[in-house]
Amino acid sequence: MSAGSSSTYRDFPGRRWLGVLLRAAHLAGVVGVGAGLMAGATAQTHGFLILMVASGVAMAALDAWSNALWLKEFAGLSLLVKFVLIGIFVVDEAARPALFWLILVFSVVFAHAPASFRHRRVSRH
Repeated sequence: MSAGSSSTYRDFPGRRWLGVLLRAAHLAGVVGVGAGLMAGATAQTHGFLILMVASGVAMAALDAWSNALWLKEFAGLSLLVKFVLIGIFVVDEAARPALFWLILVFSVVFAHAPASFRHRRVSRH
């Protein structure tokens, strides 16, 4: 199902560019968090963590608004899994390095999986 063919899909002028800007901010946050973890300077990653999470939440909100079925698809479900993993990341400092890489790989797989998989409904009920 392509986004344009869905009767549940909503759009507005500039939505694509808003998504691009949010993704750029998100990647800046991810790189900042990763760089801090690699340098062992987790205290300096707080701002990057906020940028990463805030831009990720904003992208999720935009996707959910644009596609009313998004949370019923693997793409939406994968985001809920990421939020749980990020919650663990925030509270468990010892697990942060492993969780960072797990979340990163998980995110890339879902972001670049074929649309036929990402937009498949979790349940047909």
